[in-house]
Amino acid sequence: MSENHQIRPYGSWESLVSTELITAGSIRLSSPAADQGSLYWIEGRSKEQGRSVLICRDRMGQELDLTPQPFNVRSRVHEYGGAPWLAAAGRCWFINFADQRIYETGPAGPTPLTEKSSRRYADMQYDQLRGRLLTVCEDHLENAEEPRNTLGAVDLRTGQHTELVQGADFYSNPRLSPTGNQLAWLSWNHPQMPWDGSELWLAELSPEGEPRNPRRLAGSSEESIFQPLWGADGRLFFVSDADGWWNLFCWDGHACRQVTREKAEMGLPQWVFGMSTYGLLDQVTAIASFRGPGLAQALRIDLDSGQTEALELPCSSIEHLAIEDGKLLVLGGSADQALTLYAGNAATGTLEPIKRSLSVELESEWIAKGTYLEFPSGESDSSRGYYYPPCNPITRGPDQHAPPLIVMCHGGPTASASPVLDLRIQFWTSRGFAVLDVDYRGSTGYGRHYRRALYGKWGVADVEDCVNGSRFLCQQGLADPDRLLIRGSSAGGYLVLCAAAFHEQFSAGASYYGIGDLESLFGDTHKFESHYDRSLLGDGNLDWLCQQRSPARHVESIHMPLIMFQGLDDKVVPPAQSENMFSLLEKNGVPVAYLAFEGEGHGFRKARTIADSLQSELAFYCRILGISPAGSLPEVAIKNFPAS
Repeated sequence: MSENHQIRPYGSWESLVSTELITAGSIRLSSPAADQGSLYWIEGRSKEQGRSVLICRDRMGQELDLTPQPFNVRSRVHEYGGAPWLAAAGRCWFINFADQRIYETGPAGPTPLTEKSSRRYADMQYDQLRGRLLTVCEDHLENAEEPRNTLGAVDLRTGQHTELVQGADFYSNPRLSPTGNQLAWLSWNHPQMPWDGSELWLAELSPEGEPRNPRRLAGSSEESIFQPLWGADGRLFFVSDADGWWNLFCWDGHACRQVTREKAEMGLPQWVFGMSTYGLLDQVTAIASFRGPGLAQALRIDLDSGQTEALELPCSSIEHLAIEDGKLLVLGGSADQALTLYAGNAATGTLEPIKRSLSVELESEWIAKGTYLEFPSGESDSSRGYYYPPCNPITRGPDQHAPPLIVMCHGGPTASASPVLDLRIQFWTSRGFAVLDVDYRGSTGYGRHYRRALYGKWGVADVEDCVNGSRFLCQQGLADPDRLLIRGSSAGGYLVLCAAAFHEQFSAGASYYGIGDLESLFGDTHKFESHYDRSLLGDGNLDWLCQQRSPARHVESIHMPLIMFQGLDDKVVPPAQSENMFSLLEKNGVPVAYLAFEGEGHGFRKARTIADSLQSELAFYCRILGISPAGSLPEVAIKNFPAS
């Protein structure tokens, strides 16, 4: 420890990691692809009110925005969207958020292909033989009980929509064979979510493009299929968790066989369209990313023998991996490198950075790196997470004192913690807070058993893991047991509210668009998650389970101060959830604050919102814990709490 460190109370340290750095210096990167020597990706720009922009980088390295203001490239299928654009044969199409129409880019600007209608589109594929786009379609017909999901085709000359496949509740991944005479796709039905049970289907296509003789190749209500991908030789590859882990499989025209047998995950929970974890280098080799307990790696796979070999890449955690147009595309990062888009030689794995999500270099001495840990939780289980210590090159805490701890709860609940550099974590650690990013039961990356260990125990096992994680760190002397905080968004926000209602572990909490009342949520939520409660809560009496697991029904047990944040355009967790919870807590005398944001949905995208919410959360914690923060913070109106 340097003698030049000033000693200040934990939580009061001056920091370079400002909200301005988080918003102005960073962008969200997603959906990379390549076509005819050009690279494409989506940039989410918080400084442009969260607008998602389609970018093209040509052969000469010149970058061009293909979607000027006011276009916003986002699909609303399943509300979460994904795969909102396609580049093929030198042409490019995208879905505009405001009207959900398909547009084609061009020198004169985007031109609409489809008419205004009740349809939403996602996951487009180019059918060159027939001059059309194959798409997932979600039709929000007026007065219908729920939207109607199908696979369809859009004629590129007329924009006319034709329905191709219907009957299942949900569809994804329409994929044409190399000859164009076969179509593969995924489907699933209520009450399954795609990571629980989904099916891989195949149909012959007539010369006119109509599916004939569809048959199921793999999958069931107890097997999840992910990312079908055609090989040039006509074999169809896909990822399945039939053996308990998402591994690579192959259909050779006659039968399906398992290719890899890793104790790690090659698949992802398909909350959005267009996810990719592997690509085919040639007829005998694939490159894939796997995520396992405490590790993430890229492997070269021999498609005949199933043998794997580690591939050294400049990132230790991978969000997206694909091989397109002969290029290896990787979206990944590391403990000291924020999410970055790489592209390069697929054969050698040699990559160069194309675009970084963080435009400002943060010096290494400011970066707290996460340490993977496992800790006991439950009767016979253990849970996981990443611990980040306070980290500041000019300040340290007083001797013989442990730092306050923020337990972070990811959403999903099937998401997972990642050790990739995230300024939102460094915002806290650089100010003298320790952070535990918990992979509670239900998280992805530990096999099907761990992912399903939450079923029937939602609001119980996940909260228990967060409580036990904080206790474990206190026992290790890494956290102050009298200053434990908990924060989370969506399902993680529900977890925060459950911790307040059913435990006495934490001093305060922050719920971002969290769920307060389960019965009203599942009665009002969108189609994609409308039956998710049957898995999460279990097979018992749902009315009784909703009553038992809803924090809003147990406000008399809540004493923990809470701050809640809500987007007023949220269609997944409607504002009424937070508004009702706030009203009940205020009436019951609990210290509570509530901030609502116009124009924000499920997940904040605007720079001002991100900054206001983080600064207000910090101000709230400092008030509750009696910390004098460095610098000025906004005044937060906390009901039932003495004025500062």
